[in-house]
Amino acid sequence: MSDSDTFHINTPLLESLELSKRAGTTVFLKMDNGQPSGSFKIRGIGHLCQKIAGPGSKGVVCSSCGNAGMATAYAAKKLHIPATIIVPASTPELMIQKLKDLGATVKVMGKVWDEANTEALQVARTEGLTFVPPFDHPLLWEGHASMIREIKASLPCKPGAVVVAVGGGGLLCGVVEGLKEVGWNDVPIIAMETQGANCLNAAINAGKPVTLADITSEAKCLGAKTVCMQAFEYTKEGNIISEVVTDLEALQSVELFLDDERVLVEMACGAALAAVYSGVIQRLQDQGRLPRQLGPLVVVVCGGSGINLSQLEHLQNKLRI
Repeated sequence: MSDSDTFHINTPLLESLELSKRAGTTVFLKMDNGQPSGSFKIRGIGHLCQKIAGPGSKGVVCSSCGNAGMATAYAAKKLHIPATIIVPASTPELMIQKLKDLGATVKVMGKVWDEANTEALQVARTEGLTFVPPFDHPLLWEGHASMIREIKASLPCKPGAVVVAVGGGGLLCGVVEGLKEVGWNDVPIIAMETQGANCLNAAINAGKPVTLADITSEAKCLGAKTVCMQAFEYTKEGNIISEVVTDLEALQSVELFLDDERVLVEMACGAALAAVYSGVIQRLQDQGRLPRQLGPLVVVVCGGSGINLSQLEHLQNKLRI
């Protein structure tokens, strides 16, 4: 399948003067918030749906805190098949409405994503629907890798590092595979999570995948209690730097990014932006984990549809009591 047949678009790679000033090196933003479904998820999910949910499919079912569901609903609409999206109770009403607007059937089940996922697997079995995993599947990673091919085509030189937010680990796996594909194996990846949704960091510290007791972070789209095994395995290769920021740091990054770039993104994306806004890059340089003379930094602006001004105000009120 050529890239022209895909459901995702080639998003801009923008140089940011404001973030470059803060980071002390040139910062490029991969603006995947501009995807038709509102986030990077359409790359992998669009690719997977085209491969496994053909015209004979009775429909697709996906468990999601929002963005994987948006991508699944969008792909299903393109393929003219029904979509059922199972979301946890923590999903903003805004997101549920957007899913319905795309023509999806939405069911609310459980408190966190893991419980919604159990229900989605059950629905797939009982109703004969094609199950679309939100982050743990090789076809998803293959689709997400397209992002790195686009960056390679636009960037004048090899990046000094790539910054990504980590939830279940699907984007991280895609970025690793994309870097390998274009010959950038040695580029460090800075994997950003929020406290209370830090399943990758917890796995690295434990030396094996662990299941968080609960998701306590407000960055609900990072809310998988267990990271996918492949993402954990990639951390053993030594090029992934795992960092955790607070919800407040993620929120402040969302606010500063809105001021600097006039773009509103979700808290999950704020976790990635916090690598620059919260001084993580400089700290890693001070610790000798990144070079002082750092090549261009690429930050994946993964986006997210579960944010608007009233949702931002809700988060501000909740986190700044």
